[in-house]
Amino acid sequence: MTGTTGTTAMDTPTTGTPITGTPTTGTAGAADGGWARTWGASPHAPIEEFGSLPSFADTTLRQVVRISGGGQQLRLRVTNEYGTAPLTIGAARIALAAPEGGIRPGSGRVLTFGGRPTVTVPTGAPMLSDPIELSLPALSELSISLYLPKAVESATCHAMGVQTAWTMPGNGVDALTLPADAASLPLQALISAMDVRADAATTTIAVVGDSNTDCSGTTPDTNRRWTDRLAERLAELDGPTVCVSNQGISGNRMLNKGLGDSALARFDRDVLATPGLGYVVLAIGLGDIGVSYPPRDGSGPSPEFLSMFPGDPVTADDLIAGYRQLIARARGRGVRVYAPTLTPYEGDEIFTPEGERVRRRVNEWIRTGGAFDAVMDFDAVWSDPDRPSRIRDGFHAGDHLHGSDAGCRALGDSIDLALFR
Repeated sequence: MTGTTGTTAMDTPTTGTPITGTPTTGTAGAADGGWARTWGASPHAPIEEFGSLPSFADTTLRQVVRISGGGQQLRLRVTNEYGTAPLTIGAARIALAAPEGGIRPGSGRVLTFGGRPTVTVPTGAPMLSDPIELSLPALSELSISLYLPKAVESATCHAMGVQTAWTMPGNGVDALTLPADAASLPLQALISAMDVRADAATTTIAVVGDSNTDCSGTTPDTNRRWTDRLAERLAELDGPTVCVSNQGISGNRMLNKGLGDSALARFDRDVLATPGLGYVVLAIGLGDIGVSYPPRDGSGPSPEFLSMFPGDPVTADDLIAGYRQLIARARGRGVRVYAPTLTPYEGDEIFTPEGERVRRRVNEWIRTGGAFDAVMDFDAVWSDPDRPSRIRDGFHAGDHLHGSDAGCRALGDSIDLALFR
């Protein structure tokens, strides 16, 4: 496959051991009652270092999401999985989004839970809404409004997801435009997924990753993640619908808790429980390397930053063993498992030659070890030909670590769509 710069990312996918009975796009959704996940945002606990969230008491929380694949029915998953008390939702509405936090007139639908317009979500639990009839094309932007009559203790959220949310006083779920006293929040909260059911079979790609899957370096509110670009390309194809669920968390790691539970810990919830799951992409591991081998001369991240990432340093063998665990668990669900190579990061404050050696060894195993059904060579797309340990100019967000809008588009364009047909 070829990226936007002409760099060959993967002329022929590196293929691992074939999976017997791998579901196709015609069967994956059927196993989940025809439902498929069309949007996701992995939940985690509030991060004190990034500031406290508002209490949300007598407040409406409005958020916008762009679905990947369309359908005729829709349901929302709300989350209190990291809450410390029951979560009360006094009213919930979904509508077609308009600019600046508005909603399109006449498009609103009431969300109910067990037939009721209000619900109390137990501590530590998620809750699915009742299905609503709403015919939606792929890539529709939806506005979700939740009225929260009581204070929310420890709001389950998804930070640094490059998507703005808004709060407004009182019950404003039907407000066509935001009031003057609305306030913005640079995160998502209390929602974690949206599922669709269509007339034709629908399958989902679940991508588990860190900030380069969350795409924290892209322009907020513009859907410039590489997973968004992949969804756009898939939506242009004829044939069965293939959705994309982005389960990246900025600051996440595979083996140890970082910002959010480790990939090994959250894999069942965020990936294997995905309705319509047909493909898994393991885009995780660079964060494990970075915090394991920081500079020791005082030029790297602060001790306070590093203290957010507990655990012993990990080796290449540790990461390879982690990948094998995730592969085995995914294949227990009978799905194909792909992996991108880990991208360069020289120039970022956490880079060291020792960490670079581990990254290269892990990438060599990803490319040649035969463990995956295919490899997406993101390293080849981003690396500077004159200095492969660095991201080429224009493809990083100024920090030599995270992708820019152009860099993430190049990743999305580099992926061979035949892997999902």
